[in-house]
Amino acid sequence: MPEGHTLHRLARLHQRRYARGPVSVSSPQGRFADGAAVVDGRVLLKASAWGKHLFHHYEGGRVVHIHLGLYGTFTEAPVPMPPPVGAVRMRMIGSEFGTDLRGPTVCEVLDEPEIADVVGRLGPDPLRRDADESLAWRRIRTSRRPIGALLMDQTVIAGVGNVYRNELLYRHRIDPYRPGVRIEESEFAAMWADLVALMRVGVRRGKIITVRPEDDHGAPAYAPGRPRTYVYRRAGEPCRICATEIRTAVLEGRNIFWCPAEQR
Repeated sequence: MPEGHTLHRLARLHQRRYARGPVSVSSPQGRFADGAAVVDGRVLLKASAWGKHLFHHYEGGRVVHIHLGLYGTFTEAPVPMPPPVGAVRMRMIGSEFGTDLRGPTVCEVLDEPEIADVVGRLGPDPLRRDADESLAWRRIRTSRRPIGALLMDQTVIAGVGNVYRNELLYRHRIDPYRPGVRIEESEFAAMWADLVALMRVGVRRGKIITVRPEDDHGAPAYAPGRPRTYVYRRAGEPCRICATEIRTAVLEGRNIFWCPAEQR
């Protein structure tokens, strides 16, 4: 599933290519036909993101709300666009570029006030300037759930996925099973600052980079073309720092990875 930096990159791209002008919106697949008709031909005022949610704000107070889920993707092309291929949920065409959306979990039209209901269910987004990390801290310090689960809970922090979760805990030497009530405020503050910095790099570079330059050597990344990670998808391999075997387990339905020696 795309993590928060991907949605912020999309918001910036769509802002640059489509905002402040009328856009043509259609649903070649047909599943978004009614919603597309509502905004077709309207001016796209801005694109924004909160966590893993993308919003296209149109004149007249209508907003297209998108959550990519596990399989959603956007593909971009200059105009004139070729005929749609496959199950294109939404096609948006501006003056110079067009984009096709396939496979999202959510693609719907909301009124602007309804956006508050969506973001009201989310925690602070580290990539937003208005993020209030104290909200996340209050939820963590009173919870007995493992910190590894809390970091993935979008009502605690919006935008964190499995890569950032595992790598952040390793970088701060915190066992993923430690309960939230046992996280010190100073530890949370350090993790939050680090998460903000890491996700900003993700927005700039378009990829999740978590390994410090001095540690960026040795065993290759878990997949071709991906940056190296400390623990993510490295089960059974030696820790990059101490050579202890990386462990894995399932925590609340998602795989976690950690070094038992470094993350006590």
